[in-house]
Amino acid sequence: MPSNHFHEPYEIYYLLSGERNYFIKDNTYRIGKGDIVFIDKNELHKTGDAGVPNHERILINFHERFLHKFDEPLLFEPFRRKIRRLRLNLPEREWMERLLFEMLQEDKEELPGHFASLQARLVTLLLWCGRRLDRQEREQAPYEHESPAHKKISEIVEFINDAYDAPLSLESVAKTHYVSPFHLSRMFKRVTGFSFVEYVNTVRVREAQRLLKETEWKVTRISEAVGYENLGHFGRVFKQMTKTNPLDYRKSAKRADDK
Repeated sequence: MPSNHFHEPYEIYYLLSGERNYFIKDNTYRIGKGDIVFIDKNELHKTGDAGVPNHERILINFHERFLHKFDEPLLFEPFRRKIRRLRLNLPEREWMERLLFEMLQEDKEELPGHFASLQARLVTLLLWCGRRLDRQEREQAPYEHESPAHKKISEIVEFINDAYDAPLSLESVAKTHYVSPFHLSRMFKRVTGFSFVEYVNTVRVREAQRLLKETEWKVTRISEAVGYENLGHFGRVFKQMTKTNPLDYRKSAKRADDK
């Protein structure tokens, strides 16, 4: 995956074969053949090795405007739920894979009406998954973390997501959550796929991008608002992650909105 682990389009990830670990927002899922996961727009996520060699997957990315004609909240329900993994039985997997391969073929051939055909198939997929997730939530036991370590890291990730604007160091967070810095560093990387510092910076830069697009605040104010005391450090981290500087990012975002 690229270094920028969040993006504007929604994402649907279907695993055709193999096994993977998938970190989404504040939970890590072990996914296997026939599992489908949903990533909301601008949501932090990362997939990692699960110790099983080779895997095959299908990815669907789409912008909200692709379905702007469909006024149905259930379409986006799979991206809003606490649990983002849907496990399919064999008949469901066969149906899902037929639908996905039809979409791939439609996108490749670009026959007359292919745009409407893709919209219709995507709507079918999302409505079915929204209903199926609802049934899964009612029928299955509540989500359980894979281990106490996963539960602890999930708690720490939630803490970082809420406190990104405050001073955050490995040592201070470890002390607050009663673990050693060494243990936290190892657990964090193993569970999320991110290093501690990488995750904190990613959360902050994502929020800085939002503020650059949605406000007229000066870069200095934005830097402070997302937790950086040093403007130069903020600029270096921002450019490392986005390949541009904050002011140029703001200009390009504004041009995109004006189109």
